[in-house]
Amino acid sequence: MANIQVFVFALCTSLLIITTQSHGHSGLPKTHAPLFVFGDSVFEVGNNNYFNTSWQANYSPYGETFFKYPTGRFSDGRQVPDFIAEYAKLPLIPPYLQPDNHEFSYGINFASAGAGAMVETRQGAVIGLPSQLSNFKIVRKSLRKKLGNEEAKSLLSRAVYFFSIGSNDYIFPFDTDPSVLGSYSHQEYVDLVIGNITSVVKGIYKKGGRNFALLNLWPIACLPYARALKTEKKGACFDEFTPFVKLHNKALAKALQKLEKKLKGFRYSISDFNEFLTQRMNHPSKYGFVEGEAACCGSGVYGGIYNCGGKRIAEEYNLCKNVSEYVFYDSAHPTDRVYEQFAKQIWSGNSITTPYNLKALFET
Repeated sequence: MANIQVFVFALCTSLLIITTQSHGHSGLPKTHAPLFVFGDSVFEVGNNNYFNTSWQANYSPYGETFFKYPTGRFSDGRQVPDFIAEYAKLPLIPPYLQPDNHEFSYGINFASAGAGAMVETRQGAVIGLPSQLSNFKIVRKSLRKKLGNEEAKSLLSRAVYFFSIGSNDYIFPFDTDPSVLGSYSHQEYVDLVIGNITSVVKGIYKKGGRNFALLNLWPIACLPYARALKTEKKGACFDEFTPFVKLHNKALAKALQKLEKKLKGFRYSISDFNEFLTQRMNHPSKYGFVEGEAACCGSGVYGGIYNCGGKRIAEEYNLCKNVSEYVFYDSAHPTDRVYEQFAKQIWSGNSITTPYNLKALFET
């Protein structure tokens, strides 16, 4: 059943691309800016459907409220890149590994659920950020071959490169071997993660990229699955993550400021996903939600057992009646409605995204 659903999604996306091509790029100007997406499950749109990994969301009830079938997105519907593509008047950006997809002039999504900036993070089970950079280089070669060097160079310089990465680099050691972190200070480990992110950003810049948008690290200590780890104090955040999150977000901001000063033409946007999500967890009713801490789909305390769909840990799981009331869809990921609110703010606002918002990055 899951394979049929994946096929249907791939077919629908292919038809969307063909339709767009046959109608003069859907009214897009020749100088449109593509969207290239890198990251983890916050941005995953189905790459993990196409290889053997347990980090998948290609089964019901994922996708239930928008697509009406699972696409590989860890959400009941869309994710932030889907909304940004819509606002930028681009087609839906498909996953890089989708078969028979050779149209890259609108961008492509390289994100892989479970991925980190570090090569070691779930190595072999996900497409890590260094491998995503390698895949981008393959796409760049394809564009140069198809469009010619000058047109490809112009396209890549207009493009926006959108990142959500880093949380798994801190979660993974806690889940598997906490002693790994014991050999570093908090700052030393954060510096390794930031160094890997910076290296990939520089690698894209070297290949012609100029406009970069990054999310800071969200409050992973207070996700439903993390709250469930605090068995001795029900509902408390798993504060072992917090020092890493705070240091990471400070270091990321500094690293991007340095790159802006060092690299000619480099423009960036850093969006405060941490503050945005914290506000909705702590004050859900202020933003139109009822439940800010528990997951809509999962089991156990706060829906913190990560088994939405019954494919992981345990077959039995609970599903809420009204997903629009929830901040979190599963034990570790927000709902379509939360992602839409966030996308709207970072597209045209300036309260949680600096120094540019996404709309400004797309304007060439």
